[in-house]
Amino acid sequence: MDLTKSKAGPRSAYLYLFIIGIVLIAFNLRPGITSIGPLIGMIKRDVGLTHWSAGLLMSLPLVVFAIISPLVPKIAARLTNERALLIGLVVLIIGISMRSIPMAFFLFCGTLFVGAGITLGNVLLPAVVKEKFPQKFGLMTSVYSVSLGLMASLASGVSVPFATKLNLGWQGAQFVWVIPAILAIIVWTFLLKSNQKSQQVQMQAGFKSPQMWRSPLAWQVALFFGCQSFLFYVTISWLPEILHSQGMSLETAGWMLAFTQIVGLPASFIVPVLAGRYQSQVWIAFTLGMCSILGYSGLLFGSSYPILIISIVLIGIVLGGSFTLVLSYIGLRARNGTQAAALSGMAQSTGYILAAIGPLFIGYLYDLTHVWTTPLIALIVVSFLVMIFSMIAGRNRYV
Repeated sequence: MDLTKSKAGPRSAYLYLFIIGIVLIAFNLRPGITSIGPLIGMIKRDVGLTHWSAGLLMSLPLVVFAIISPLVPKIAARLTNERALLIGLVVLIIGISMRSIPMAFFLFCGTLFVGAGITLGNVLLPAVVKEKFPQKFGLMTSVYSVSLGLMASLASGVSVPFATKLNLGWQGAQFVWVIPAILAIIVWTFLLKSNQKSQQVQMQAGFKSPQMWRSPLAWQVALFFGCQSFLFYVTISWLPEILHSQGMSLETAGWMLAFTQIVGLPASFIVPVLAGRYQSQVWIAFTLGMCSILGYSGLLFGSSYPILIISIVLIGIVLGGSFTLVLSYIGLRARNGTQAAALSGMAQSTGYILAAIGPLFIGYLYDLTHVWTTPLIALIVVSFLVMIFSMIAGRNRYV
């Protein structure tokens, strides 16, 4: 059912409520991950984690994403997208609650539940947008991706103040993120009851996920998702150390990482809108690919602050723009919401495998060479791959 064709009146109110529901889902897709990093020192001291186990805690959601993503379309095919999203929110609340108990067992088990709950939203949100807003897919992708990015940044920024200044401790600073999940459950419960007919149509519109794994175009989208995820998580993990090696203080380098994410927000909004206006997105993919190549090349060859700042701006643009471009591809390269769910599950499974490998691989290259030259060359190579796969997948075709 295309909600953009709804008439005024009750159906118009339902349209706006659905938009609110989509934004609330987006609000819940990153705090469970980005809030844990700033608190990891407190958690290590309180629970007694080693460095490697703390690292595992940080990377565990990505592993869960990779494993569960291909299963989500099958779950949605049996339950409908709306019911599956509701289950994801409930699982997320269970995970956050478990993770707030100061014991290693509950900490890791809760993180598994958090990863599983977020995976359902990650995979199904593009499918829901494709199903409900096929004529406004680009705009709606912009809305929820910016909502996702803003809440991710907010969760990173307020976690420590919540824990210290509000005296909530790291447990309370984690548990507070059940609030947006509860709000989303309330809205989506109402939407579920108001959307029974559409759900029956959705359950009858089958598309077998194994077909997606045999589609060359689906693999092109998946490899684009994987390469851009590789760049994102490597940058989040290692950019401060790279900048520090070039003479920047660690505090300033940390702010530069935050600046990188802020710079990416306008691109996160603009790219899907532009992608939705054109049948082919090849030129958008080429532009973002060149920003990536130039940005990481600037880190490799630049030695002055102006060059480093320009490089950071370019990297921020490509990280924000590439993520929303590949989300746009999930809808634009699919004919309906069911296909979009299958493509989303496949692409995210592949992508998060590379995302989990990326920081470890780049760190290993640095351990071998003790300089950032070889790791940055590797990032430039991956940037070329991002440009190639995004341009090939940007042609006007369907899976």
